[in-house]
Formats: sequence, C-alpha cells, structure tokens
Amino acid sequence: MPSAPIVAYPALTCAVLLTVSNLFMTFAWYGHLKHLQAKPWWIAALVSWGIALFEYLLQVPANRIGYTTLSLAQLKILQEVVTLSVFVPFAVMYMGEPVRLDYLWAALCLMGAVYFIFRG
Repeated sequence: MPSAPIVAYPALTCAVLLTVSNLFMTFAWYGHLKHLQAKPWWIAALVSWGIALFEYLLQVPANRIGYTTLSLAQLKILQEVVTLSVFVPFAVMYMGEPVRLDYLWAALCLMGAVYFIFRG
C-alpha cells in the first residue's frame, strides 16, 4: 500500500484545503437558494450533491493530512473557524445578506473554542 505524500506544513495544508473545500460546501448548501428557487427541490439536491463531491475530494485529504499533527478536536474546531470565515463573506457578498454584529459574537465564541482546544 503506497504511503501518503510527505507534507511540509500539515496544519497549514489542512487549513487551505478545508477552506477551498468549505467554499464548495457553502455553495452546495446555500447556492441553490439564489439560483434554483424555481426548480423542484430534488433538482437542487442533485446539483448540490454534484458540488459536494468536490467538497469531499478536498475535505477528506485535508483531514487526513491535518490528523498527522492535529487532534480530532483540533480538526473540528479548525473546521468551524473555516466555516464561519467562508460563510460570512458568502452571505454578505454573494447572497446579499446584511452584515450583522452576530457574526462578530460568533467569531468571538469560536476564538474561545480555539483557545480551549489548542492550549497546551
């Protein structure tokens, strides 16, 4: 069985892959609300599954690479930070949602989660 390629900076590689992966996921989950409202739900589901395939093609290797240096809990919190970091610009710039102070409060809560999960 071939071994996984050696990655110089596994946590950074993981974060970058998770960010790109999350872009696909966010479009899969919410993009249909903007573009496929007039279509039946099952068409939106099929399109979303197609987009989600690309998300998984990046997310699975990201987690495998990240797990070489990060714990499972650290991987999860990293994913949540990435999710909020991708979702807020998507909601505001792509979907036209207003900027909300709640995004700041959510980010502060995640900073607390990062602290507790990543501390010594």
